[in-house]
Amino acid sequence: MVIIMAYRVLLVFIFAICVKTEEEASTSRMSKAERQSLREEARSMFYHAYDAYMYNAYPADELMPLSCKGRWRGVTPSRGDMDDVLGNFSLTLVDSLDSLVVLGDFSEFSNAIKLVIRDVTFDHDIVVSVFETNIRMLGGLLSAHVLAMALRMDISVLHWYNGELLTMAEDLGRRLLPAFNTSTGIPHGRVNLRHGIRGLSESRETCTACAGTMILEMAALSRLVGNPIYEQKAHKAMDRLWKIRHRTSDLMGTVINIHSGDWVRKDSGVGAGIDSYYEYCLKAYILLGDEKYLARFNRHYNAVMKYISRGPVMLAVHMHRPHLQSRNFMDALLAFWPGLQVLLGDVRPAVETHEMLYQVMQRHTFIPEAFTSDFQVHWGQHPLRPEFLESTYFLHRATGDDHYLNVGKIVLKALQQYTRVPCGYAAVNDVRTRIHEDRMDSFVLAETFKYLYMLFGEDKDLPVKLEDYVLTTEAHFLPLSLATSGRNSTFFSLKIDDEDEDKYRKTCPSTTSLIAEKVRQPLRHLLGSSAARPPARLRPLNDPRQIHALSDMGISVLTLPDGKVQLLYTTTTAKSAKDAAEGLTFMREMSKWNSLSDIENGVVPAGVYINDKVIAAGPGHFGKDITGPDRYSGNVAVVTPLDACTTVLNTIEVEGKYAIAKRGQCTFAQKVRNMQAAGVKLAIIIDNIPDSTHESTALFAMSGDGKDDIEIPAVFLFSQEGQYLLDEYNANPEIIVTVGELRSLKREYENICEEGSCEVLETPLVTSDKENFDHLKKVLSQLVTQFELTLSNEEGTIQRTCSEESENVYLSKDNFVSNDNHVEGPANVCSINHEQKKTTVAKKYESLIKKPGEF
Repeated sequence: MVIIMAYRVLLVFIFAICVKTEEEASTSRMSKAERQSLREEARSMFYHAYDAYMYNAYPADELMPLSCKGRWRGVTPSRGDMDDVLGNFSLTLVDSLDSLVVLGDFSEFSNAIKLVIRDVTFDHDIVVSVFETNIRMLGGLLSAHVLAMALRMDISVLHWYNGELLTMAEDLGRRLLPAFNTSTGIPHGRVNLRHGIRGLSESRETCTACAGTMILEMAALSRLVGNPIYEQKAHKAMDRLWKIRHRTSDLMGTVINIHSGDWVRKDSGVGAGIDSYYEYCLKAYILLGDEKYLARFNRHYNAVMKYISRGPVMLAVHMHRPHLQSRNFMDALLAFWPGLQVLLGDVRPAVETHEMLYQVMQRHTFIPEAFTSDFQVHWGQHPLRPEFLESTYFLHRATGDDHYLNVGKIVLKALQQYTRVPCGYAAVNDVRTRIHEDRMDSFVLAETFKYLYMLFGEDKDLPVKLEDYVLTTEAHFLPLSLATSGRNSTFFSLKIDDEDEDKYRKTCPSTTSLIAEKVRQPLRHLLGSSAARPPARLRPLNDPRQIHALSDMGISVLTLPDGKVQLLYTTTTAKSAKDAAEGLTFMREMSKWNSLSDIENGVVPAGVYINDKVIAAGPGHFGKDITGPDRYSGNVAVVTPLDACTTVLNTIEVEGKYAIAKRGQCTFAQKVRNMQAAGVKLAIIIDNIPDSTHESTALFAMSGDGKDDIEIPAVFLFSQEGQYLLDEYNANPEIIVTVGELRSLKREYENICEEGSCEVLETPLVTSDKENFDHLKKVLSQLVTQFELTLSNEEGTIQRTCSEESENVYLSKDNFVSNDNHVEGPANVCSINHEQKKTTVAKKYESLIKKPGEF
């Protein structure tokens, strides 16, 4: 408690507001005519994209909608690792086969199958992603086969079909099998379609989702062809993943060494790198009937809800220190989570997280690839992902609430207005500028438009019964009848030692007591002005004991990308009612404290010295570190091509120099890797967002890609700072720049850090951990004693303020912060049929609290 008081604090109070509003009282109903109109518009959107692909790109893997041509592996300029999804096997057509069935277009479905049988082959000397090939290609073939077999007796144009797609699926499955030849059973991340893992000896790492998203397709293949090997390999991988979970937290990391089974990255969330592993734990139980997967999922789910979920916010933590967040942003892939919660039957938190995502979408038109807990853009791309629509679809089926139809309508209209181009639909390069990217991934047809159509359609509009199938992570259909098709692997009894193992066992969605609008309404306070741009900053806490003490009171510490911190108070996560009351008082008292300076959380800023000026730069999570007194000085050059996503052409000009490249089109790591191959000594990446500057946007560290082959240092400059560098270079091509740690450069060249001007890097002097912790316990114990005098009165107020159905309230800092010593709560926290008496906790603890600098 004392430790936090040395900081500026941004307070986000979360209670349960049950104020009856017009919006809550009556969610607008969508007419049947409008719903049918939107269904048909979704159909036309699918065909606009599908026809554009077939006319301009087929048999290439993907459509390039701005160029109106196909994307081929080895022909189209490389995008680095992004191209691992391509195998020159008509990816988009195979991935979208079952979408044609959903739309009821059996004639085109039949024609498309014939094209796949005629044109698609897997005998290519191409290295592909095992994960992507499994979920998109193998899943697409199996789903189309299953649906064709189910419909062929009733649909005349399908009478000819005789299992050809299943034969192709088995061929592809055999080509993926060599990836599983590791000592751990965890598959390689990539495999050569012709030569297996030959030449891939340096492959050492894969992501948790990559290894753990094989079981549905592989088990389905085994049971359909009668060969157990595919299912056995996938089960072994899942078993090993379960074995290496953190035994105390039950959380999973993100990146694994496939040979040793050791964790390479231990951050744990529900988004990129880990998402579909959790999904397949639950869906493996649904599809195969193997209860070990349900038991495992329950353990993981309880851990996620305990450590990662903070109300609607889902921030990654360290799997081995789960009270400490590992990341200050969320990524768009976590949008699948509410849909998975619906399948589990835990609908209330699904409504909450979906509402949070909906607000992010409302703010930026699309959900950016990554965003902070105060809804600012972290990564601006939007490749037309389907996960948010997937959850919207499942929530509508679970609740029957037309709100989700209206959400889908907003998504549909945004896609039409901002992404439709003559040749399909183009990804958004940045949600802030809505500039297009020449990219239309296969999942746009396989998932995005499929979920849109299904959302506005009704069960009678679909040619198959959805309850007879499970949808894979790529929205492919696998029949539940596979559970009785024979068990081709060795099953075993799994001992579960968690007292909560049955908490969610065998439950189905139940919304009899849930009014989704009452859950959504309080969350809308997240969009208040103080939530949008929090004015307060504080240094991140890194003592797990401090975090744990706050956690017991229902207070979570969320560090934002720019070093700002939110204290998130949630009554339902407090250890007890008494702890919740202490947390409320703690938060109110903390609103008076406003002191000390900035720090960029987790980022040690680099600096670039140019002509007597030091400008701030972001470092990289790869390459040589830029720390302490290290200095790198040299001449500047600009690479060709400017995006450095392919082989650098002007090697002579850039060799031995500090080369400049532009952000976009491929990963940071791929750019620097190409520059390193050209002999560049240091890479400078300039932002592609016009007029961006570190003065208004938080510095960040450039992400790596899991490989450790980059040896040169690299820095990132925002647009305005990058333009300054380019202007100086154009004025004097022989200019020399110096790169180092920002604080160190400022001390050397500007001589101002000693006077406190490098505040983003300073750390206050504190006493020992033990002294801090002992004092924290002392203050908390005095708070407990003082609260025992008023607890019964305060608890009654808290418990009676709102109904049991609403447990969390979001109030902005503005309701609580006052310039004087008196801190007031809102005059009317909750009202249903009468005005509640104003509750004030005006206890003063100045005698208990040391002021900043007294540690």
